[in-house]
Amino acid sequence: MRVLITGISGFVGSHLAEYYLKQEKHEVFGTIKWRSNPENIIHFKEKLKLYECDIKDAFAMKTVLSAIKPDYIFHLAAQSYVPFSWRAPQETLTTNIIGEVNLFEAVRELKLEPLIHIAGSSEEYGLVHPEEIPITETNPLRPLSPYAVSKVAQDLLGHQYFKSYGLKIIRTRAFNHTGPRRPEVFVTSTFAKQLIEIEKGKRKPKIYVGNLNAVRDFTDVRDVVRAYSLALQKGVPGEVYNIASGKGLKIKELLDKLLELSGIDLTIEEDPERLRPSDVELLIGSPEKFQKISGWQPEIPIEQTLKDLLDYWREKIA
Repeated sequence: MRVLITGISGFVGSHLAEYYLKQEKHEVFGTIKWRSNPENIIHFKEKLKLYECDIKDAFAMKTVLSAIKPDYIFHLAAQSYVPFSWRAPQETLTTNIIGEVNLFEAVRELKLEPLIHIAGSSEEYGLVHPEEIPITETNPLRPLSPYAVSKVAQDLLGHQYFKSYGLKIIRTRAFNHTGPRRPEVFVTSTFAKQLIEIEKGKRKPKIYVGNLNAVRDFTDVRDVVRAYSLALQKGVPGEVYNIASGKGLKIKELLDKLLELSGIDLTIEEDPERLRPSDVELLIGSPEKFQKISGWQPEIPIEQTLKDLLDYWREKIA
């Protein structure tokens, strides 16, 4: 199997690449940008076949696909940080929407027939009412950030290209996921990094936080990439599937678990810079549809995920 992962050096992309490499029966290809940080893939980079490609460049995308002719495409390259989308909405919309269109058009023009996975997000659901929990795939999409709008557009484009041109596209909407290599701008990772900096005497025993009352559905990234693989093996082209644990945790509960694991005594302070203009308060997904077709279940408990995240930062911070 020739597996192409766009954005392979990112958080999820690197874990997905590692998942396929461990099976030792696939060729794994990936797109990177010239300024991509190779740190996430450094330990297995020699086993990958990498192509420099800005997904916003239609010619570059077509050139890469023509060279690889993949059987599977996992489209993960994106501007994925929600707060940044408020500061740079144009960049977020262009990267996420035009980048995907370039991928689809290249597949069409080259007359390729890969299975294509589009990584959507629970942020697409946005404003969710308590009576709509757990969220199913038929729930209304009420996005509350430029990032979420871009993911809705990606989702609908995936459906449109399946219906219009017969591209074998399977969409997922992953709820929150974390684990080792999570960039520090994301909530669990910024908590973990601050805690390890305190542990190593690099900052005062005070941790800065944003909205601790938001409820999220968290899954380990290693379970999520396994779900992505199953989506292409078991999923039906044209369909969309939630990837979720079905359980909600307040951000405060995650912080408490990290504090318990680290054993550090500190004070907590809200940082206004970490608050969003409009926040999604409640996201708990129903994984029932996906579980029925794939048999997938999360296997890694959140406590193990957070422990591994702390250990990741212990290794990174000298």
